[in-house]
Amino acid sequence: MNKLIILIMIAVIISIILMALCTFISKKTIMDREKMSPFECGFDPNSSSRMPFSLQFFLIAVLFLIFDIEIVIILPMVITLKYSFITTWSITIMMFMFILIMGLYHEWYNGVLEWAT
Repeated sequence: MNKLIILIMIAVIISIILMALCTFISKKTIMDREKMSPFECGFDPNSSSRMPFSLQFFLIAVLFLIFDIEIVIILPMVITLKYSFITTWSITIMMFMFILIMGLYHEWYNGVLEWAT
């Protein structure tokens, strides 16, 4: 029991030291106006260097990631088909697909999938 407590204390101390070290190293120096200004080959920029971020593009990217993760979850389910009961496997797949289809319907209903507004 004492060894476990000692190991936990060592892990906590190492974690605190690493967090303090990272915080100390990552402190940014005070930036002046010239260092913070945009730079285009020595000339002033023609347009704004801070382009507005498209929220619609972000939502489409999140939707893509959700369905990408879906495929990662479904592929092992196909492999486990021969090792499990068909009714349990079918119910699991149907519930999983139902949740995903309902999520897709929710995003469609809220207008996330409409690119031009």
